[in-house]
Amino acid sequence: MSRLPLAGLRVLDLATLFAGPLAATLLGDFGAEVVKVEHPTRPDPSRGHGPAKDGVGLWWKVLGRNKRTMTLDLSTPGGRATLLRLAASADVVVENFRPGTLEKWDLGWPELSAANPRLVLARVTAFGQFGPSSHRPGFGTLAEAMSGFAALTGEPDAPPTLPPFGLADSIAGLATAYAVMTALAAREHTGAGQVVDMAIIEPILAVLGPHPTWYDQLGYVQERTGNRSANNAPRNTYRTADGCWVAVSTSAQSVAERVMRLVGRPELIDEPWFATGAGRAAHADVLDAAVGGWIAARTRTDVLAAFEKAEAAIAPVQDVRDVLADPQYTALHTVTTVDDPELGPLRMQNVLFRLSETPGAIRWAGRPHGADTDAVLTELGLAPAEIAALREAGAL
Repeated sequence: MSRLPLAGLRVLDLATLFAGPLAATLLGDFGAEVVKVEHPTRPDPSRGHGPAKDGVGLWWKVLGRNKRTMTLDLSTPGGRATLLRLAASADVVVENFRPGTLEKWDLGWPELSAANPRLVLARVTAFGQFGPSSHRPGFGTLAEAMSGFAALTGEPDAPPTLPPFGLADSIAGLATAYAVMTALAAREHTGAGQVVDMAIIEPILAVLGPHPTWYDQLGYVQERTGNRSANNAPRNTYRTADGCWVAVSTSAQSVAERVMRLVGRPELIDEPWFATGAGRAAHADVLDAAVGGWIAARTRTDVLAAFEKAEAAIAPVQDVRDVLADPQYTALHTVTTVDDPELGPLRMQNVLFRLSETPGAIRWAGRPHGADTDAVLTELGLAPAEIAALREAGAL
């Protein structure tokens, strides 16, 4: 623990599904002490999302890693008082209740900051803390739709496409962890904490690039192009002779030229339109036919080897089985094995990045609901009789 860069940082994770909890996970991966606070009878729904083994949710094992778990009903007087005591010694609170919920329980920013002026409160909601939609319930799917992501994704003559996983939530989780660290850095200068207002609809818009600027300056609205790009070509997925798929990208002019030489169509390089990415994109049919035809006549192994020799950009289209066997991921230790008391050894994604001197670590996978309640409260200074009284009152 002493080698981890965020050791000594204390985080209360009050959030559920998925952006807020992911932010807390990322902090925990690098040493923060994270306490997951869940309702006594309504735990984080991520425990029940997706496949389970022996009744144990596997998604939770990843999302709940490096977190101690306790139960607390914040709507009760005992729960409110206990949270304020926990917040007094914490650095960060992460929550994703609908705006006004904490305030309804007298646990808003005035009360939390009075208990701990150095506290950072990260509030993660679909639409933010104010505005005409702030009161609405929402999930990442709505952000994927509202941001323009879905409108850009899919084939031109097909419906807008939503991702089959929590894309907007995940991007917001990453952004929230960054926002928390920014607020903590500011605290070093000011001595005071502050509120982070994270709307899930915003980070996904940020990663979509300059679309607002394009529209503002040119009236340009990008349409769906499938796997093609409006900015360069060839850029697509292509099927090999043995029924596999590969992805090719030619964002750099030099790479585009190498690809055309490789597939036996060097004369296309001399076409005036080939000199720019936009020009190549306008002739994507010609380029896709040349590249796709060459790839279709060869096995994936031969295609990958030829592209590598030509120093042209290509990657196999992989499912999770391929990912776990991929030599590059293996070399990076991107997937690691964690020993779990409930399930035994289980594999999951490793910490997000590597630090040369103070690397992060997965110390344990997601723990059972409320497993550490008594231990956390005892460390807080509560006597066994006080813990029993809270439990009797329904606060735990």
